Amino acid sequence: MNLAERDQNVIWHPYTQMKTAALPIPIVRGEGALLFSEEGHTYIDAVASWWVNLHGHAHPYIAGKVAEQLQTLEHVIFAGFTHPAAVTFAERLLQILPQGQSRIFYSDNGSTAVEVALKMAIQYWNNLGMPKKKIIAFRDSYHGDTFGAMSVSARSAFTAPFWPYLFEVEFIEVPTAGKEEESINQLKALAAQGDVAAFIYEPLVLGTGGMIMYTPEVLDQLMAICKQHQILTIADEVMTGFGRTGRTFASDYVQHKPDMVCLSKGLTGGTMALGVTSCSENIYEAFLHDDKSKTLFHGHSYTANPVACAAGLASMDLLLQPETQQSINRIVQRHAAFSQSIKALPQVLEVRQQGTILAVEFEDGGTSYFSNLRDTLYSYGIANGVILRPLGNIIYVIPPYCITDAQLDQVYQTIRGMQEIVTGKRHHPRPYLDMLHD
Repeated sequence: MNLAERDQNVIWHPYTQMKTAALPIPIVRGEGALLFSEEGHTYIDAVASWWVNLHGHAHPYIAGKVAEQLQTLEHVIFAGFTHPAAVTFAERLLQILPQGQSRIFYSDNGSTAVEVALKMAIQYWNNLGMPKKKIIAFRDSYHGDTFGAMSVSARSAFTAPFWPYLFEVEFIEVPTAGKEEESINQLKALAAQGDVAAFIYEPLVLGTGGMIMYTPEVLDQLMAICKQHQILTIADEVMTGFGRTGRTFASDYVQHKPDMVCLSKGLTGGTMALGVTSCSENIYEAFLHDDKSKTLFHGHSYTANPVACAAGLASMDLLLQPETQQSINRIVQRHAAFSQSIKALPQVLEVRQQGTILAVEFEDGGTSYFSNLRDTLYSYGIANGVILRPLGNIIYVIPPYCITDAQLDQVYQTIRGMQEIVTGKRHHPRPYLDMLHD
């Protein structure tokens, strides 16, 4: 029995209808931008394994730092105790985070980083004796799969069974081209009511919503309204952080800086789970009181895990190297050139780019996780040795920064083949399940 078949007997996979899904691809090794399967197939990880991998798989520098930490301290309770890796990582994060961030609160992943930010925002106003209950978010947003994170995310088939349990949120339009004024006016109307605690947003790029992109200029206008009406701003940079948008953080593109920032995914270079919520000093000070009931009562067993912090420090070392910054710029330029070459082709509705994030939207199929086109395009990518996870009719590329030009060419060529499938010029590929049993 091979690894994929053994998996089916014991594993329940995320975002997977286990009854109808093909056997999972058994990956046994990774190196750079490549993943290697049990059967000997090689795949380019063009989506950085769910957007987490910055520097490539099994990076020797990160592995060395993790091994070193494991021989010193693997974990310690973080309530009443601390350790060097957590303190050093927090110090270094605050040096590169958007201006105004003052404190680091550690958690486990992107969803919990968002949960922490929401709890900070709501309790902040309660601690000040000015309870505000409303949260504002973008209509097509995604902030995670825990209940608070689901509440501030788009209402969809993913969240439908849980709607009765989600708290009420005010949603405004995403300020894409032609909808800027509508979004601004909606925020102004809600802000004028005076009871809004916070505005949470994915800066510049809404990932799961379909790599929807909007300009820094309109985000600055929205944030200015929030500042004017004393609404806390929460930048969910879980996906956009650490160079993905071309700058270290998407918030670096705007003049007005957020009150809180949520981080995960690339935080450890894709090595292991870790979450961070940073906040401004005035938020932190609202929890300082002789009354213990004003404490932020939140924590995780693995809060500030030393091994994860060591991985984060190593990833930051690599990120700040000139070679990495040059590679980010190289990917940005390659994406831009490819965008120009494909945008006028038949059935290509739109090509969007923000930094190293590239999205190609086809006219056919619809932006839906349940789209048949999505499955066809995914299978085609796998058959051509490229891992791409379409969002319905949208193909996106978020590669590790170490990806080579030759590997990028293979990714681009695969997307061109997908365009030919959509236009009917190329036959659909055989399902991966069939290939697995060859």
